[in-house]
Amino acid sequence: MGNYIALLRGINVGGKNKIAMPELKKMFEEMGYQNVVTYINSGNIIFSCNIDMEEAIKKNCELAIKNYFNLAITVTIISEKDLSDALSHAPTWWDQDAQSKHNAIFVIPPATAEEVIDMVGHSKPEYEQVSYYGQVIFWSAPIQTFSRTRWSKIVGKSAYQSVTIRNANTTKKLLQLFELFRLNN
Repeated sequence: MGNYIALLRGINVGGKNKIAMPELKKMFEEMGYQNVVTYINSGNIIFSCNIDMEEAIKKNCELAIKNYFNLAITVTIISEKDLSDALSHAPTWWDQDAQSKHNAIFVIPPATAEEVIDMVGHSKPEYEQVSYYGQVIFWSAPIQTFSRTRWSKIVGKSAYQSVTIRNANTTKKLLQLFELFRLNN
């Protein structure tokens, strides 16, 4: 049995695509997924299942959301192992400066991190830092000069449709929840 996170793209933002987390949890349980836990209102669902193909899990989740909530929501799936590997390879500068924003940008297959970085364009090193490992792009930028970064302008670009973004605190908490999950089961 594998442990996964489903990251829903664009729910509960600005009053659009509203999905209550208790209802989402119920839907996942009705799908047969086990040990289902949701984290905050932005669509992070931790669960276990016997399916070992992330693409199949993604399709199951997207179809269930369409049927259950009547919403076409893009889902990306990341295994506990892949999230752990990515965070263990995060650059040393990521999530270190309290005066900066730090995001994990999860690339939604079939896009790759390289393709998304190419679509956004080269970072502006005087304002931002960008690195990646696997399907996770690590990005940091000082709050004071945030609006001058290339990555702050990703909304509205074609690359934006290929990613879902979580801040560093949320990303690290998701991995911690897996650790708590193992202690309690």
